[in-house]
This record gives sequence, structure tokens and C-alpha cells, in this order.
Amino acid sequence: MNTNKVDVIVVGAGPSGVSAAITIAKSGKKVLIVDRSDAAGEKNMFGGAIYAKQTAEIFPEFWNSAPIERAITEQRIYMLTDADSTLLSYRYASKGSYKAFSVFRSKWDKWCIEQAVKAGAYYAPKTIVRELILENGHVTGIKTDLEDFHADIIILADGVNSLLASSIGLKKELKDSDVTVNVKEVLQLPKERLQDRFNIDDEDGVAAKIMGGPLKNMFAMGFLYTNKDTISIGVGVSLDELKKNCIKPYELLEEMKEHPSIAPLIKDAKIIEYSSHMLPEGSFDNIAKVYDNRVMVAGDAAGFVDNMHFEGTNLAMLSGKLAGETAVFAIDRGDFSASTLSMYYKKLEKSIIIKDLKTHNNTIATLKNNIETITSLYPELACEFFETLTAADEIPKKDKYKKFLLKVIKSGCIRKTIPLGVFAMEKCLKR
Repeated sequence: MNTNKVDVIVVGAGPSGVSAAITIAKSGKKVLIVDRSDAAGEKNMFGGAIYAKQTAEIFPEFWNSAPIERAITEQRIYMLTDADSTLLSYRYASKGSYKAFSVFRSKWDKWCIEQAVKAGAYYAPKTIVRELILENGHVTGIKTDLEDFHADIIILADGVNSLLASSIGLKKELKDSDVTVNVKEVLQLPKERLQDRFNIDDEDGVAAKIMGGPLKNMFAMGFLYTNKDTISIGVGVSLDELKKNCIKPYELLEEMKEHPSIAPLIKDAKIIEYSSHMLPEGSFDNIAKVYDNRVMVAGDAAGFVDNMHFEGTNLAMLSGKLAGETAVFAIDRGDFSASTLSMYYKKLEKSIIIKDLKTHNNTIATLKNNIETITSLYPELACEFFETLTAADEIPKKDKYKKFLLKVIKSGCIRKTIPLGVFAMEKCLKR
């Protein structure tokens, strides 16, 4: 009997891997999670939010014991020009029905692994998978620096640049336009001062998207999340944009932090962490083939990221859960063929994952083709509109409104926006 044989091996201890493992462990099957980090979450970087619905499906009532930072009760969009800004804000009216929470992955992932181990999963940190073991062309295990492990099913949840999925032809080589580079700083600020600046209570938090300003004319977006006594702030930018503009992502972040509307929020804050990470661009055409004989692919490794809505952890957790359910079904059936594991993709199709990726499949390309309008013209017009609306001087209001409307018409903003909106709606309705 092979002592290194389990029912399922999960490669990667991120949200998708842990979700798959805990689903399998709760069914009484033997599952091993391997991860290259010294501790779960140590090498992970993301914007800062997990989503309540999908998380609660894996960890019921997690908010009572998990290391969450703040409940996201307000969403903001900062539209920047070179010096001015327009702020759009939506604050949730009802407390207690939170949709998202800010977290630190180093703390969150450690807690998640602890729950998986309690459920019966085996966990092997500091384990680098060098290659997959193939027998008769089928995956049967993993080869690590120390020893080989075998399983009936392997779930690959090893991140955006999954060399293992690529090695067996499930994932095509990534192009520069297929990935974004995210850089993030964690800035420490006394809790009371942070709450005053963002006008929030003890447990409430803010999530913000930042566009325009130093990011104008580029496929790039800034983000900001409030934690208990820190602020997570960063920039995500397409890799091909970085090469085209010959600029480094941390330079964009520094410029964004110095903007007159952003600088006061982080004034006197101390940098305690810097990290960077690649993410898949997130479109239906770019997702990997997610199953084959004895193997499935989940999370970022499969390309399950919705960049339109800054969603990744929820899709990762859901895909891991669905892969775990499929693995349990296959083990009970004693059939690990691609035909049986195709159930995984059928489950994905019924979920929001495939539906949303199909809806936004061409949206990224459309946005890139209209990037100057979206990141430069819109913020400029928004700021000018409110300046026109609020200024009190010797110029008659009628003349101001006329001048502004003429600028809007000449800019082609209406001509560009209406077809873009109609295109998006048509795509949504057809899917």
C-alpha cells in the first residue's frame, strides 16, 4: 500500500484551494493541501475584501470567529483630474447584512487552513511541486523536492501563472494583455484618526476605486480599503500598458498617493508593507480548460477573476467548492475520467462564474478602445459639471450651462457613451 496516497491532492492554499479541500474533507475523504509558502497567506496579495455570500457557504457565520478587519459599509469612486476630483459614494443603509469585509490574507488564509485541518484535511507547507506525475498520459500525483505523492484526483489552485496546468496543456501561455500587475502598500494610521478621515464607526469600513489623474489614458485603476488601523492602497494596471508607457507600477502608485484628493486621506501614515501580484485579465475567452482525466483547475489558475467588479476571492472560493463537490462525486463513483469530471464545468456554467465572465467577455477590449474617454474625459466633465453647478460669480448661469453642454456635445461624450451602454446591455441580455 502506498502510504503517500490520498483521495485528492490540492496544489495551492489560497481561497480556491482551501475551499476545495474543506469541501472534500467534510465528506470524509482524504485530502492533502500542499503549498510552497512557509505559512498560508504569507506570499498572497490582493486588494483587501472578501465577499460574505460565497465565504459563508464555505465557512458559515465566519464573521464571529474569523480575523476580519472591517465590514465594508461604503463604496466610493474617486474620479480624478490632474488637480480636482469628483467623489461618488454609496453607503449601505442596513447594518448587520454586510456584503463584504476587509481582511489581511496572511491572517485570513492562516485561519482558513486551520478550519480545513479541523475538518480533516492534511496540510503540507514549504512544499514546492516540481512537476506532475503522469502514468499512461494521465495525472496520478505530484513530485516535490522531498518525495512523491499520489492521488485519484489533483486540483490545481496554484495561481495565475499555473505552470502545472500549462505543463499538461490545460492553460495557454499568457500574453501581456492577459494579465494585470497589482502593487499595494499597507499604511498604518491610528484607529481614531482613520475613522475621522473616512467618517466611519468602529467596525465600519470603506472600499474605494480610483480612476483618472495619474492613471488617465491607461487601462489602470487604483483601489483603497480601510482596515482596523491601517489602509490598503494600490494600483492595478495591465502589463501591456506598463510596457507601452515605459512606466513602473510603483511609480503610478506614488503619483496617485500625491494627488490632492488622496494625499489627505493617508497623511502621516507609516508604510509597513509593500507587495505586488499578477492577476488574470478575466474574460471567458481566456479561461483555462478546467478539467481532464483525474485533474481540475480552480481560482486564478483557471482565470476566474471579474476585473469589472474587482471580484476574485468570491469566484475562487466558489470554483474551489464546486471542484471539491465534483471530486467527492467522482470518488464515490470510482470514476476519475474527464467524462465524470466534466460535471465541474457544468456546475461552473450554472454559477455566476461562467455567466459573469461571458457577460463581460468583450467588455475589457471595449474599455481599452475607449480608455481616454473613460479615464480622462469623464473625470474632467464630472469635475467641470460640479464646478459649473456650485460656482457663484458674475457669469450668468445660463451662459455657464450652455458652455458646458456645448463642450459635452463637441467632445463626442454622448455619441460614445450611448453606443457603449447599448452594447453592454445587449451583451448582458443575450447571455
